[in-house]
Amino acid sequence: MPSDRPAFAQDWLIPQWAPGSDLPVTAFMSTRSGGVSQGPYASLNVGVAVQDEPAAVAENRARVSQALGAAPVFLQQVHGAEVVLLQPAHAQAGAATLVADASVSVTPGLGVAIQVADCLPVLFAAPGGVAGAHAGWRGLSAGVLENTVAALCEAAACRPKEVRAWLGACIGPQAFEVGPDVLAAFGCNEAPVDSAFFRYQPNAAGQARWRADLAGLARQRLQTLGLGFVGGTPACTFSESSRFFSFRREPRCGRMVAAICLNA
Repeated sequence: MPSDRPAFAQDWLIPQWAPGSDLPVTAFMSTRSGGVSQGPYASLNVGVAVQDEPAAVAENRARVSQALGAAPVFLQQVHGAEVVLLQPAHAQAGAATLVADASVSVTPGLGVAIQVADCLPVLFAAPGGVAGAHAGWRGLSAGVLENTVAALCEAAACRPKEVRAWLGACIGPQAFEVGPDVLAAFGCNEAPVDSAFFRYQPNAAGQARWRADLAGLARQRLQTLGLGFVGGTPACTFSESSRFFSFRREPRCGRMVAAICLNA
């Protein structure tokens, strides 16, 4: 996003790519500020399926488009690993919403948009293309990041080492309580011991629980792919209630967006 970003976007997160990178992209992650929604959706909710006022959501999405300088294509996210290649027709009024958890764009002015409220958004920039992925634990364990990098490299005719990734704000390891099912999804031992990304902490009832490092799990997978750069922010959506929506903290809440596009 340009340095003269709109007043409503002053609190949004701006990716810092590799030092010296001169990428022709505009990218950001919104916070909960800068919109017109009220109540638990205050104020920049972009989610259409959370019972917010449709007119407010439309205005909020228009502000995202203004800040991006492009038409962002929102997805119907289902915690899977499907990736779609965006086409200009997907941004036209009345177009059917694509069901996927990641998207790729090689068209200047056609933006990727990923909605989150605790799950991890990951933005990708490469010569000739951009992408975004919705990486909750289900999608992450199912390979959504690997699928996104592969789709971006194919569409933009680039190699993984030319791809740069940025991890947005998500629920932090001090707040993300998970059970044995999540450990099993990542092939981890369910014994009551700590590991690199899971810290054993039983709940008040004595049930086996762990605190999971979602961003750490994602970073490890991206580094294994051999990307040229992996950066991000350590912000925790659960802990910073005044700045971020969090589904785990407040199930009735809005959705933020991480967006990126090739500049026209």
